[in-house]
Amino acid sequence: MDIQENFVNKVAASGLITFNLEEYYHSGERVVYDIKDNLFHGLMLREKDFREFVKTHDWAGYTGKNIAVICSTDAIVPTWAYMLLANKLKPYAHEVVFGSLETLEAVLFSKALAKIDLNAFAGERVVIKGCADIDVPTSAYVEITSLLTPVVKSIMYGEPCSTVPIYKRKD
Repeated sequence: MDIQENFVNKVAASGLITFNLEEYYHSGERVVYDIKDNLFHGLMLREKDFREFVKTHDWAGYTGKNIAVICSTDAIVPTWAYMLLANKLKPYAHEVVFGSLETLEAVLFSKALAKIDLNAFAGERVVIKGCADIDVPTSAYVEITSLLTPVVKSIMYGEPCSTVPIYKRKD
């Protein structure tokens, strides 16, 4: 018995564009720099000692890394101390932020998404891929939705074979 059927790939024929946030993940190492290690007894900053450390420390070890600067103790750290660290880290690091690793991840995605040519998505039906091998922060999904909404015909979330509608332009 010869059975021939023509299979039609409806997903491929749908004209959907899959937007994969994983492609905007910066692969550089993430490092937490805890300023508590520079505090006297972990509680207070001594300006002279701190400035000497900043001046003599080998910052090249942070080359290409993404740095989240924090203070994990309940110490009062003057803003200028964080500024000094940023000033010394930035020539070497890919990115320096004040805050947690989650903040760092959000900033990395935000900067990557800001470089997208949105005109490439004008009038298109876009599916923002939901499953990822890396942990994509929710902020990245919110940001790409905000960026695409003014230009696309529709936005869906998930996989092309199973989507959740997010936005549809009313013409």
